Amino acid sequence: MSIYIIDPSTFIQAVAEKLKEYPEINAPNGSEFWKTAFFKELAPVNHDTFWYVRCASLLRKINKFGPIGVNRLRKKYGGRNKKGSGLKHSAKGSGKIIRVALQQLENANLIEKTEKNGRILSNEGRSLLERTGYSISRNKS
Repeated sequence: MSIYIIDPSTFIQAVAEKLKEYPEINAPNGSEFWKTAFFKELAPVNHDTFWYVRCASLLRKINKFGPIGVNRLRKKYGGRNKKGSGLKHSAKGSGKIIRVALQQLENANLIEKTEKNGRILSNEGRSLLERTGYSISRNKS
């Protein structure tokens, strides 16, 4: 069964709850004040769950688009930079948040670094996503 037939928001929330059980994954000190991109005005409102949701979202994106690196993930988490009354341009998301989250996911053995192409899911990470997707689909029925 594919994890992509499940609503992404419910899937990411469920994976985020499972990631709270991993001792290697926790929000760094001061992360409640970090903005997710330079063009954002405020930090995330739900700072106690934001880190786990971002890690779960990274796992899903690595599964879908992997092997993928930090620069391509910055583009995925980017947005629209409003420059006053002029044109709006695309801008990249925060690289530090993505980099630190990827390092924590590597320490938890959920993703692996390839030689040149970026990061891919490990067998344990793929199993976590598939088990979570299966439990969500079973609860829906």
